[in-house]
Amino acid sequence: MILDVEGGILMSSSTFPYFMLVAMEAGGFLRGFIMLCVHLVLWCLAPLLPEEVKLKVMVMVCFFGLKEKKVARVARAALPKHFLEGVGMEGLEAVRGVKSVVGVSRVIPRVMVKPFLEDYLGVDVVVGREVKMVRGFYVGLLENMSDGRLELADLEGEEMIGFGSSSGYSGHDHHHLFSWCKEVYLVTPEEKRKWSPLPRDQYPKPLVFHDGRLAFRPTFQATLAMLTWLPFSLPLTIFRTLIFVTLPYPVSVAIGSVFGVRTRVINSPVGQAKADHPRNPKGHLYVCNHRTLLDPVYIAAMLNKKVSAVTYSVSRLSEWISPIPTIRLTRDRDEDRRRMEEALRRGDLVVCPEGTTCREPYLLRFSPLSLELVDEVYLVALVNWSDMFYGNSTGRSKCLDSFYYFMNPRPAYDVEFMEKVPTRMVVDGKTCESKHVANMVQGEIGRVLGFECTKFTRENKYLALAGNRGVVDANQ
Repeated sequence: MILDVEGGILMSSSTFPYFMLVAMEAGGFLRGFIMLCVHLVLWCLAPLLPEEVKLKVMVMVCFFGLKEKKVARVARAALPKHFLEGVGMEGLEAVRGVKSVVGVSRVIPRVMVKPFLEDYLGVDVVVGREVKMVRGFYVGLLENMSDGRLELADLEGEEMIGFGSSSGYSGHDHHHLFSWCKEVYLVTPEEKRKWSPLPRDQYPKPLVFHDGRLAFRPTFQATLAMLTWLPFSLPLTIFRTLIFVTLPYPVSVAIGSVFGVRTRVINSPVGQAKADHPRNPKGHLYVCNHRTLLDPVYIAAMLNKKVSAVTYSVSRLSEWISPIPTIRLTRDRDEDRRRMEEALRRGDLVVCPEGTTCREPYLLRFSPLSLELVDEVYLVALVNWSDMFYGNSTGRSKCLDSFYYFMNPRPAYDVEFMEKVPTRMVVDGKTCESKHVANMVQGEIGRVLGFECTKFTRENKYLALAGNRGVVDANQ
């Protein structure tokens, strides 16, 4: 099948959100503002300018001066989520079951769409336009469309069909590869308006990991709203951070709610923790799933007492502004065990056994090490919402995670305290190994949250998104 990407699977004919995503994630807020202004000018001059001219201007503003590595990282880690959210269920149904698919993108540059088509849709060959590059930097010039003959050398002689749209820019002048097709099926605008978004459970490949700061689809209106909010968010972020760092927990939570930070606790443990003494002469061990760096802070606030937290390769800035003590792990099992035991002797400890955050409704594999230190653990299930910016990242701006979270107009956290569970369990006369206990703990938290349990690890996440093993420079 020769598949017209813009016309055959994407519901909207507007490609602006994808260009804006690259401009913002790889180029920053200033480039995004410039692109917004340019897009407005192009919209006003739309009757006077050919589609090709408008496209080349957008590509120039989006790509000029960007590093190849930055754009490739955005295409691999951030764009697939937004492409999947833009796929029409009916369009994807036409592609399912086809032996070989050749994706043809006439508007979106090949560098932007290739990782999504290959990794998530299983497209065999991607034909599209390249953006000219010099010494690892894009100069913003959109090259002519490839004829696709070299890419299709292995498919020569195969019977082909085409699938695309009968309208829009991609429909005016279909790629010459469609002339190779025995049959071509075109979707009308009326039919596309009836398409439904692709449900998450029907994604060709589960979307477990993705990166980028923007938590919304950057349409023109949404981007304008975000850039309008940005000047107000910076002082508000500093104020919110100071509240949680300097004031007592009950006061900080109350004042935070007045300034838009919503916190909800389920099964409040206040008062219970003092009356409930563990069998071991140590502090309580709280085990939770990992959403942002603020997880232990929210748990401490809901407990209304100081707790310590273990950290995995976080920056010095994050440790410095943390209102609770942090224990940096070394990834040496014996040394990490000693540090956590020492922290438990001093008081309560919060551990995120996943070792890294996950934005989607999945739980990564739980490390069993912390569960070997005590006889019982207190489980905490966490869910957070970000309406504008994600409060976690795998990039070099990771040290600003908590600031980005508080830049949201109405950030929200749900903290649910669950029943404590024993870590020394006997089944069929045999003591369960710690890894089985870790799987049980993961399953219990996943059941309460409605999240799917996986065997993915921190290393899997960073290799997929950042191309490294997830060790952050402490001095960053």
